[in-house]
Amino acid sequence: MSPRAGRTADPAAPPPLTTLAFVESPVQLLNVLEWAHAAGATGPAGGLTVVVLSPNDPMTRGQLRRMAQLARDEGVEVRWEEARGGAGAPFQTIGGLAGPLRAAGRIVIGDPFSRYVQLLLTITRARSLVVVDDGTATMEFISQLARGERLVRWHRKGGRPGPRDLLFAPVSASARRRLTPGGARAVEVFSAMPIDAAPEGVTVSVNAFAWTRERFGPPRITRGADLVGTSLVETGVVDPDRYVDAVRALARTHNAARYFAHRRESAEKLHRLAVETGLQVVRPDLPLELIARRGPIGRTILSFPSTVVHTLPLALAGTEVKVAVCDIDPGWLTETASPRAQGFLSGVTGTARDVHRLTSVITGPRSVRSAAG
Repeated sequence: MSPRAGRTADPAAPPPLTTLAFVESPVQLLNVLEWAHAAGATGPAGGLTVVVLSPNDPMTRGQLRRMAQLARDEGVEVRWEEARGGAGAPFQTIGGLAGPLRAAGRIVIGDPFSRYVQLLLTITRARSLVVVDDGTATMEFISQLARGERLVRWHRKGGRPGPRDLLFAPVSASARRRLTPGGARAVEVFSAMPIDAAPEGVTVSVNAFAWTRERFGPPRITRGADLVGTSLVETGVVDPDRYVDAVRALARTHNAARYFAHRRESAEKLHRLAVETGLQVVRPDLPLELIARRGPIGRTILSFPSTVVHTLPLALAGTEVKVAVCDIDPGWLTETASPRAQGFLSGVTGTARDVHRLTSVITGPRSVRSAAG
């Protein structure tokens, strides 16, 4: 039987849990599909409905639509919500989801830091909660949950809570309690990230990107290198001039030809990169794990500290592609970067498996070296 057809149901087995998955990005939807593949929740009998809480960003929406079609091809029901389509959209979305939320036996989420998701968690009665990867933020989520801290994204940690943070604090606290196992409530984290110590009662399952490897590739491999972009400039962590200098140096040193843009990178920055580095800027229509697995892809993939240094080696397992990661020099950080930024980014690099580590990059007059570690 084709794996797309799902698994043959056992008449004596209990019916599958009705599962609602909430996603706001293409990577979250990819990881929901990976979880569903591992859990046997694909196909019409799998009981899985993916709710896309659509953002406004055109590039993200385009990738989400492509991923939604891949989910439908797997027999998964997809419900598209214009969750940010105007002032009244959140109320209409939440009102329309209240019934399914109360009826669902299992909830799968991709971003526990999302205020939208936190609000939805206050409605559900589900006894089974699953968190799939939303990138490296999963590591921070696990750490904060273990310490009983409020849920704050790593690049904002250290700053003073604003008025909206204080207003939303009761909802965030309620969501954190629901994400803490206890009594009949089970919590699972399905992750490709290195999680050495999970909070007591939290089950950690490994995302090995088995669905991606089964459905796509192996890729055709080109001789040169490809470079993966990051949104560290857009989140206010890295200075834009230093970032452009580093990309230029990496491209020159490793003979890179293409720059795969992160979906959150600004058009202005990407134009500058194309002009000043000579790289061909590519805006992927799917998450990079799928783009790389389908190919063609460079023999070396260069990246700054990000999710892909953990996920690409898994998606490309069995190929000859090498993933190399370049550290973020402390001198590249902005004055407003979180005090935790350097330590967090170093941890992302240091815990990556099966990658080649570039300790630094030459950026002209600024004293930054180029070396392999």
